[in-house]
Amino acid sequence: MCCNNLDEEKVKEKASSAPLDLESIKGMKFFDPHVHMTSRTTDDYQAMYDAGIVALIEPAFWLGQPRTGIDSFRDYYSSLIGWERFRSSQFGIKHYCTIGLNSREANNEKLAEQVMEILPLFIMKEGVVGIGEIGFDDQTPAEEKYYRLQLELAKETALPVQIHTPHRDKKRGTRRSMDIAIEHGLSPDTVIVDHNNEETVKEVLDRGFWAAFTIYPFTKMGNERMVEIVKEYGTERIMVNSAADWGISDPLAVPKTAVLMKARGISVKDIEMVTYRNAITAFGKSGQINETDFVAAKNIDQSEKFEGNTVLRGGQQPRIDKSSIIIS
Repeated sequence: MCCNNLDEEKVKEKASSAPLDLESIKGMKFFDPHVHMTSRTTDDYQAMYDAGIVALIEPAFWLGQPRTGIDSFRDYYSSLIGWERFRSSQFGIKHYCTIGLNSREANNEKLAEQVMEILPLFIMKEGVVGIGEIGFDDQTPAEEKYYRLQLELAKETALPVQIHTPHRDKKRGTRRSMDIAIEHGLSPDTVIVDHNNEETVKEVLDRGFWAAFTIYPFTKMGNERMVEIVKEYGTERIMVNSAADWGISDPLAVPKTAVLMKARGISVKDIEMVTYRNAITAFGKSGQINETDFVAAKNIDQSEKFEGNTVLRGGQQPRIDKSSIIIS
């Protein structure tokens, strides 16, 4: 006998609130190619490591409120290639980043001009694997202007491009993003188009671009929908990420999607392609990614310091007992 709608909703709710089944993905490695760790805690890093995440890419993005001066951009970019890279290493995860002027703040043209002047100082630093995340938000002339200028930077430096597709009028914005990239002479296999959904995926893949999907609670792309996309389109040029920004988000979205894919009959080889291998292939065109570095990142000494600071406080031990109710 079929359950009613209320029963179905309860089943879905129970499944979504179930703990991450690490046993089902034991031994698998994951690479999250779009995750904003500046927004996350050290507990998130530890949980990600425990779930099998060995490497990640943190794109430069909008922090929730407009920046008011060039020094705030300079400090932010410095943190992506400095402290955040170090902090990630203290939890056994290799940290890379992409650097760019985000689409939202491109609309402040006076400040955007200053940002464009300092971008060349950062994009060739160690650990920077692309220009991103750039593209459209409200699809304004200013956004297009600075998107084009950054595509030219990518051409000059032979770096991959990580595109942010808009939340509103996504299909038109995604198509326009690809049209402009082609106009500027970029090869589609050097461009990662992010935040895809069912409406955009076919055209992105048909045109030879990489299609990235952000697994995000209540919006963008859920992991049940992601399973269906992999079943329909396969694994070529498809990758999964979490974004995990300052909103309601989940830094374990990639391993959770792997668990669901395995439960729904997708092969381990195919899961590996969309949650690990494809990210390395796409961003590896930067010349910055070497898988042996992921192994080296596991040699953790949390007493190490970055500019006099560590992730430990006052004789603190490296691990906490997360199953204990007492925090001593």
